[in-house]
Amino acid sequence: MNWWALKRRIHVSWLIATIAAGCVVGVALAADVPAGWFSHCVWVVVALTLLAIVFCFRYIAMIVLCLLGGMIIGLWRGGIDRVDLMAYQQILGHMVEIRGVVREDIDQRVDGQYVMKVSSIVYGEMTLPGVVWVTFTTNNDVRRSDVVTVRGKISEGFGNFPASIYRADIVRVERPEPGDVALRVRDAFGKSVRSVVPEPQVSLGLGYLLGQRRALPEELGEALRVAGLTHIIVASGYNLTILVRFARRIFMRISRYMALIMSSGLVLGFIAVTGMSPSMSRAGLVTGLSLLAWYYGRKFHPLVLLPVAAAVTVLINPSYAWGDVGWQLSFAAFAGVMIVAPLLQSYFFGDKKPGAIRQIMGETISAQLATLPIIIMVFGQMSNVALIANLLVLPLVPLAMLLVFITGLSAMTIPFLGAALAVPTTWLLGYMTSTATYLANLPWAMTDVDVGGWVLLLYGVIIGACVYVHRVTQLSLKDHSIVD
Repeated sequence: MNWWALKRRIHVSWLIATIAAGCVVGVALAADVPAGWFSHCVWVVVALTLLAIVFCFRYIAMIVLCLLGGMIIGLWRGGIDRVDLMAYQQILGHMVEIRGVVREDIDQRVDGQYVMKVSSIVYGEMTLPGVVWVTFTTNNDVRRSDVVTVRGKISEGFGNFPASIYRADIVRVERPEPGDVALRVRDAFGKSVRSVVPEPQVSLGLGYLLGQRRALPEELGEALRVAGLTHIIVASGYNLTILVRFARRIFMRISRYMALIMSSGLVLGFIAVTGMSPSMSRAGLVTGLSLLAWYYGRKFHPLVLLPVAAAVTVLINPSYAWGDVGWQLSFAAFAGVMIVAPLLQSYFFGDKKPGAIRQIMGETISAQLATLPIIIMVFGQMSNVALIANLLVLPLVPLAMLLVFITGLSAMTIPFLGAALAVPTTWLLGYMTSTATYLANLPWAMTDVDVGGWVLLLYGVIIGACVYVHRVTQLSLKDHSIVD
């Protein structure tokens, strides 16, 4: 063994990436470790001591200590949340009346029930952590950011929800003033678009621009799911990437600073409108860091950026790592865009820079590939038409977003112009809805798949293929950014 190689110093960015990866693993493991084992602050001292030794010498041989230190921090952070969540144990199975804030838009299930996610829970004199899953039968005009009081039998939760209340009674709905201003702006804009664009096209267009998946008609939502197109109407990094690239290319003609300001404004505005979901928290963080690096002429290696973003989100909210499928899919998709896509482009097309269409197609295929194992594991199904549907629809999404925005803005200010612009907008969105519906109705569109525990093997194959392609192409992933 070459012991001198193990004593070679390693760049600090890789140490940070290793610590971040360890934090994510530690938080995930905390779900299966008895609560209280790692919740004492002495573990932070242990972790910081290990990391101080690593940063002092920075040898490759110490990378294991670096990973261990990160895992201990993750276990400590997850342990604290586990101890706090034990407060629910004393009220499970009882009729309770709780008060909290509605985090996201209300969902309506196939059985007609409504679903809301309630945080900042107050029960009597107790303040409870986490988010409670609540279902109810009458909408009562409940909206995001409302303060609701609900009554019902509280039971065990699932995934990243510590508790749930089914068929709850809505006791009181309070709407603070001025309340959620971004939500009001979104709804006003949506109303103007709906005044000139018919269903189901308008719901699809608003889904693209505002991430309003919950407003989709049931039939269209199912068609998009079967066709593998749901990701384009979920507020996520894809929407942000389109907005940031558009703003950067337009305002770079004025100055680099103006491009940064306008791109950042679009990111913050989009997050305010869609809400801080797990996927949006990740997308906003990754996009923001990428923008800052671009502005200062720096470059983030994706194998550094992704672990750091993941660590920040789970350290803020450990429940993301305990069963939030949206968070998992979000990071897998971004890994596909930032790692798999550049490798495939380089392998098949060499140094030739991809055009807009080829870039969109390559990133779409890569994101689909990276998320496929999770989709199969969670849903037990695989879309056979997803690739075709994405190739037919995705390249036109930026144009559709632009048309919907201009149409809505015109309908609010110059009604007759809005009505005129609604014609091409309706036609384009109609093509997309028809394509999704046609492909989803094919008898072979969906396949039931049961991979069991083989999902890790699928990711092993994907990672192995990426390593092989990287060695063949010698591509520098650091030179590829989502804002370019």
